[in-house]
Amino acid sequence: MMEFLSMGGYAGYVWSSYGIAMLVLFLNLLISRRRHKSVLRRLRRLHRADSQAREHES
Repeated sequence: MMEFLSMGGYAGYVWSSYGIAMLVLFLNLLISRRRHKSVLRRLRRLHRADSQAREHES
């Protein structure tokens, strides 16, 4: 098991590569979710403004 974890002497490179890849995937997910929520808030705000403008036209 230790031989597997040491990756033949390249463990530092291999495990740091896995760590960086996981960090990038996590940040991608986090940024996407924040952006999605931001877009939804903006769409709701625009929809309310449009609805109010139509009420005032009538």
